[in-house]
Amino acid sequence: MRKTLAISASLAVAVWLPLWCVFAQDAGLSAVSYYGKIHPHREPRKITIPDAGGYKVLKGDFHAHTLFSDGLVMPWDRVDEAVANGLDVLAITDHLEVRRHIGAGRLTLAKDNDDHNAAYRLAKPEADKHNLILVQGTEITRFEMPPGHLNALFISDANAIEAALDDWQVALAVAVGQGGFIQWNHPGWVSPDGGLKKGEPMRFTEAHEQARAKGLLHGIEVFNEMEHYPAALDWCNERDLAPIANSDIHQSEWNLYGHQNPLRPMTLILVKERSHDSVREAFFAKRTVGWAAGMVFGRQPWVGELFRACVEIKAADGGVALRNLSDIPCVIEAGGKTVDLPPQGSAAIAPATKLTVANWFVGTGRPLEIAL
Repeated sequence: MRKTLAISASLAVAVWLPLWCVFAQDAGLSAVSYYGKIHPHREPRKITIPDAGGYKVLKGDFHAHTLFSDGLVMPWDRVDEAVANGLDVLAITDHLEVRRHIGAGRLTLAKDNDDHNAAYRLAKPEADKHNLILVQGTEITRFEMPPGHLNALFISDANAIEAALDDWQVALAVAVGQGGFIQWNHPGWVSPDGGLKKGEPMRFTEAHEQARAKGLLHGIEVFNEMEHYPAALDWCNERDLAPIANSDIHQSEWNLYGHQNPLRPMTLILVKERSHDSVREAFFAKRTVGWAAGMVFGRQPWVGELFRACVEIKAADGGVALRNLSDIPCVIEAGGKTVDLPPQGSAAIAPATKLTVANWFVGTGRPLEIAL
C-alpha cells in the first residue's frame, strides 16, 4: 500500500512540475538578464609608450592600501583596478601601525589578523592570473615630521619590519636587509594629527639626509594622490634619489579617480625586461619617471630618453613635423608659439633650433628642452 502511494505521488509531481513551469514563465516569473545593458563589458585601458633608451617602459603604482590597514577594498580588488587601468606593476603598501579594520575592528579573518604579509598573499593569485607584477611592500607610519611616512618596497617579510618599529631607522634597516627600496611618501603632507603644520614649507630634514647617507632612503614621491611637490624633484636631482608618482589610494578607484582616468598618477619604469627583479633593478638605478595630471616629471636623462622615444621629429614643408607615438600628451613651445601634441596626434611648428616641452619637467620650473 505504501509503495503504491509513493508511485502515485511521484507521477503526480512529474505531471505537475512541467505545467507549473510553463505557467510561471507565462506569468513573467522567469529571470531576464540585463547584464549586458546595465554593466557593459569594459576592456582594460591600453597605454601605448614605446621603448626608450633601450629599455621597456612599464606603468606602475607603488602606494596602495586595502582593508588590511585603512583602505576600503580587499587586496584582490586593488589588483583588478590596476589591471583595468592598464598598469603593469602594483605594490600594496598597508600601514604597519594602522590596522583600522582588522581583528578587533570590523573585519576578522582569523589567522590573517596579525599577519602583515596577508594582503600580499591574498592578492598574489589574482595578480598572477592577470600577468600583473605584484611588489610586496608596507608603510612605516610616523605622524611626526621627520620622518613622516615611508614605504618599504620589494621586501620579503613585513612582520620582521613590524617587530623593529620601536626605532624607525632600525625598521628601515631591516627592510633594506631584505632587499627593500625605501620611498619617502608625500613630503608635503599636512595633517591635523601630524606631518607639516599648515603653511609650513616642505624641507629635506637632517634626519632624512642621515637616512639617505646610510642607504636607508632611495626615492621620494613627487606626486601623491592629487598633490604635486615640485621641490621634491629637485631633491631627487641633488641627492641621487628616484622620483616617484603614486595614488596612495584608500577608497575604491571609482570613488577617487573615476574609471580609467588619464590624469591618474603612475610611475613609468624603464626596465631591461618585464619582470619583478627588473623593476627592482630599475628603481635602484633611478630609472623612474612620474606621470600625473597631464604632466611628466623626472631626472633629465630619462625624461629626455622618454620624449625622444615618444615623439617623432621630422623636417617637413619648411618647418618641423611632430608625431606623438605614445599616449602621453605634450605641450610644445617653439618660436614663441605653443602647440598641443595630443596622444597619438600630430602637430607642425615653424623652423626652430630647439623646442620646449612645457608639461614635461626635469626640475622646479624647468621644462624639458630638446635641441633640433
